[in-house]
Order: sequence, then C-alpha cells, then structure tokens
Amino acid sequence: MRSDTLTMPTPEMRKAMAGAELGDDVFGEDPTVNRLQEVAAERLGKEAGIFVSSGTMGNLVGILVNARSGEEVIADADSHVFLNEAAGSATLGGIQIMPIKTERGLLTPEQVQEAIRPDDQHQPRTAAATFEDTHNRHGGIAWPLADLRAAATAARERGLAVHLDGARIFNAAVATGVDVKEIAATADTVTFCLSKGLGAPAGSVLTGPKDKIAAARRWRKMLGGGMREVGMLAAAGLVALDTMVDRLAEDHANARTLAEALAEMDGVRVELDRVQTNLVFFEVDSMPPERFLAECRARGLRAEASGRKIRFVTRHGIDAGDVQQALAVVAEVLST
Repeated sequence: MRSDTLTMPTPEMRKAMAGAELGDDVFGEDPTVNRLQEVAAERLGKEAGIFVSSGTMGNLVGILVNARSGEEVIADADSHVFLNEAAGSATLGGIQIMPIKTERGLLTPEQVQEAIRPDDQHQPRTAAATFEDTHNRHGGIAWPLADLRAAATAARERGLAVHLDGARIFNAAVATGVDVKEIAATADTVTFCLSKGLGAPAGSVLTGPKDKIAAARRWRKMLGGGMREVGMLAAAGLVALDTMVDRLAEDHANARTLAEALAEMDGVRVELDRVQTNLVFFEVDSMPPERFLAECRARGLRAEASGRKIRFVTRHGIDAGDVQQALAVVAEVLST
C-alpha cells in the first residue's frame, strides 16, 4: 500500500503492448502514440496532447510553457511541484515557485490574488498559478469544481496562465461526479498520469492548446524525453483510458473502508473528511512512524510516512480482502 504507482499492467494492456503498431515518435510517426495523444486531448477537452515519461516531466514542461526564466509560479506549499520534483522548474527553467500555505491544499481566490507580485523591478513577475487535483499531501482531496473555477478565474483575471497537476484527475472526476473535461477546463495545461490508478506501466500526458503543446515538444526534446518507438507504452495507456477509469470507484470504496476501520482503533487518528479518493493518511499515538512501518513491513505490509502521518494507498491489485488483511496487521502491530 505504498503507492498507486505500484499497479501492474493488466493482461489486456500486455496484449496491446505486444501488438502495438510502432514508429519513431520524435518524428511524430508512432501511430499508437499519436492516437493516445489525440484520445487524451479529446477526453480532457483540449486541442492537443504530448506523451511524456512521467508526471514530473509533465508538470515541469507544463510550467516551462507557461512561465519564463526569472518569473514566478504560485503553488500550494504542500504541492508536488514544490516539494517532490527536485526543484526542476528552478534548476532547468530558472522559474521560482511561490509556496502558499493552505488548510486543505485548496488555494482561495484571495490567496491567489494576494500572491501576485506588484509591478516592481525588485521582484519576479508572476506568470502562472498551478493547482493539484487530487491533492496528495492533503489526503487525496478532490477540489470542489466551484472552488477550482474560482481560484483559476482569480489567476486569469490578472493575466496569469494556469497549469493543473492532474496526476490523479480521473480520481477527482470519479469522486466528485464531475466530467473530467469540466475540471480540465479550469486550466490552460493539464498533466495526468497513466501509471498511477489507471494501471499503465509508465507515462503521463500533458494536454493544452496547440501552441503550448508545440512548445512542450521542444522542451521534451531538450530534456532528453524523446523516446522513439514508444508505442508499446502508449498502447497500455490507451487501454488504461478505455478500461480503468470507472473502476477507480472500487479503490475509493476500499480506502473508505480502510479509513473508517482505522478510525475505530484506539490510538489511531484519521481525518475522515479528507478520505475522498484512494489515499488514507493517519497518525499512530503509541509509537513513532518509523517503528510502526517497520513492524508492518515485518508482517508483509508496506506503506510510507511523511512526518507523523502514515499513508496507505488503495489501487488496482488491492482488493477488499487485502484491506481486511492490512487492518489485521495494523491491529497486531498496535497490540505489541
């Protein structure tokens, strides 16, 4: 239960990969990659898409096409782009992230407006804002559509571009019952991962206007992201989009079962209102997280922690029986 990146490709994906029609994607000649890009763009209501190796690359390129060296991008202080992408935008793009602390990972319109720099030669120009949906560090929270629209509108009214880190955007759509196109419409560019809940072995797609995706293609080349005959991976992505989106509801249900049972255990604290998708964060009072994780690992259950918070993740390959087995392990560990 460490991460939904641990999903394995389904038999249908493996079959599609083996039979994929291939070409050189750097020349734009891989028909399977081209099809994935077209399908992804259509699903999100965007003009174009580009297949990239990872969500981190998708976010990096998304920032690079929306801001320039010496400019600044507004983001939540607990966002993936600020905490978990190795300062790529600063190192490779000369772009500074302005981290804004929030209660639930959801920037308000007022916070966006207040974070925009004045027209002052001493300060960087604010070029864009980026939002994360679902928000990992805040428990897999899905943005209410009205709140996301309001934050994005606040940015656009001041001339800012908007990038959405939608690594788990389909989880957000399933959890809120909102069409993924409506979520994506709040942003100029949107990245989503094929290799998390959707179960493909690798890859993400960045979608947006044709001109920005053309710029993204150049950035991808500079970053060493041209992957040649990569249609085998794209084929898995097409199967993922076709067969794995609706089943995310199973992961959400398993996470809810897990969270509610954990909340009933003595010395375990879970904020149930944050358990909206496939992530469950909780704290254990009786021992440090490191010891708890070690005891779980010794019993065949692997998870992660950030500070005091322990994270369990449900995904394809984790079923209701696995959830009950995990709960039994936790109960045993807590009794030691």
